[in-house]
Amino acid sequence: MTTPPGWYPEPGQTGNGPALERWWDGTEWTEYTRTAPPPAPAFGAGPGAPGYPQYPAHPGAFPAAPRKARGGLIAIAVIAAVVVAGAVVGGVVALGKGGGGSADSARPAPSLTAPGQSPEDGGPDGDGPPNLPKSEPGFALDAVDGVSLPVPDGWTGDTSRYGLAELTVGEYACPGDASSKCLRGGVFSMPAASVKLKSTTAEAAAKEDISGNAEGAYGGKIYGDITSHTQLLSQKVTVAGEQGYLVRWKVVTERGDDGYVQSLVFPSPSDPDRLVLVRYGFDINPKAPGLAVMDEITKGIKAAGSGGGTGV
Repeated sequence: MTTPPGWYPEPGQTGNGPALERWWDGTEWTEYTRTAPPPAPAFGAGPGAPGYPQYPAHPGAFPAAPRKARGGLIAIAVIAAVVVAGAVVGGVVALGKGGGGSADSARPAPSLTAPGQSPEDGGPDGDGPPNLPKSEPGFALDAVDGVSLPVPDGWTGDTSRYGLAELTVGEYACPGDASSKCLRGGVFSMPAASVKLKSTTAEAAAKEDISGNAEGAYGGKIYGDITSHTQLLSQKVTVAGEQGYLVRWKVVTERGDDGYVQSLVFPSPSDPDRLVLVRYGFDINPKAPGLAVMDEITKGIKAAGSGGGTGV
């Protein structure tokens, strides 16, 4: 899958100076750099969830990093300003060699394709957003968009250092690069603006995003080209009390497992003028979660700090 736009460890940095991060715009490295902020404490994962498996997310894949890969999505959030966020697309997430540890101790190396924004469009220079809503047991908090994602049994749920929600399960060796690690399933939330969707309605944005979601999750060198796809769903849905829309595809790859990808878009409960994008990616494999779990997660999404989910 495509590495989302965001701040990542400076490739090839050596020496004992301050750790640096460079802005990846979704396609290539830019000239923007900054001193890496200190890691923020992780928000609570669901009960019984195992330690974060090197990368927080779904099926898809990243190539090995030029240095030790660090798992975890990176998103830039500016509270009371423009949000520039990067979250992983659905699908197995490839990690570099020797990953492991927490979401902030293993972060993917940017690669492949996915439009993104410049950090000048909204990335802060300091730590993550202050005064974040509190996380709840069994949910992964997206403090940027004001929503919480339910953590299914056996999954790991977390909040990235910049406040986005991440759900992941099932690490294994990637089909196109055994030195990288992929995941059987993953779900990531982010502002729709973070991937430069031009659409202004939930339906149009979901339809606009699905092809990029699929290509990012199951295209590239790990899975080869996507040879075909079948649209399984394209429908309205109520999420966190808001009227949203989802599009779901089944994709066939050149090698490795085929997959299911889904793009879900709905207005943020905390700011109806901003669209929330949730990207899903599940392998089609007996060891991967089924579509019932995808539906379960959608139904369980709720406004941060509220009662039960309202996805229909």
